[in-house]
Amino acid sequence: MWFTLLLLSCCLFVCQVLATDYEMIIDDPDIFSNCKEPPPGAGNIHSLFNMDELELTLDGDTIHIEGNATTVWDIHPGDRVTATARLMQLDRGVWQPTVFSIATQDFCGIMYDKGQYWFKYWTRYVKNSSDMEKKCVHHKGAKLIHEPFDLKMVFNNIRGASLQGRYKVVVILEAFDDDKNIKRPKSICLEIIGDCEKI
Repeated sequence: MWFTLLLLSCCLFVCQVLATDYEMIIDDPDIFSNCKEPPPGAGNIHSLFNMDELELTLDGDTIHIEGNATTVWDIHPGDRVTATARLMQLDRGVWQPTVFSIATQDFCGIMYDKGQYWFKYWTRYVKNSSDMEKKCVHHKGAKLIHEPFDLKMVFNNIRGASLQGRYKVVVILEAFDDDKNIKRPKSICLEIIGDCEKI
């Protein structure tokens, strides 16, 4: 039994030592790209937000974000919004799925949850979060007011996989009439493309 515990402890130590951090270096100054294979009826980032008051500046490996984004997605305020984010790798000219993805059947319910990736990278910087928590992204005309912040696309503690090369994050938002569980025809699809490097 002691040998088994010792072996497990060693395995845990080795796994922790072998964990690696990676950073995605974005090369498109617009940050967000249109999806190459969007779901039918999907719009891009500009179908989700009016970003005329939002300034995105790419400076090397850092994205500086400042200003406001106003929701323009034309769905019903009571709709349930699902969200998925998948990491894809470019392999011999073809985008292939990886094992890394996140999904939620109720994005608005966890948009400001401190344990979520989008909170870490985005929604913790929304100054009017108490108001926007009720409006989420399905109240057309609602304005997310951001405090200025810098964003680096860092993936922490990756074990077992090497993330070096060309990658993209594909984000899809879909709205459902929750009473009838019917998907709305307008969805959102966007991509963030860059090269992943070991830190």
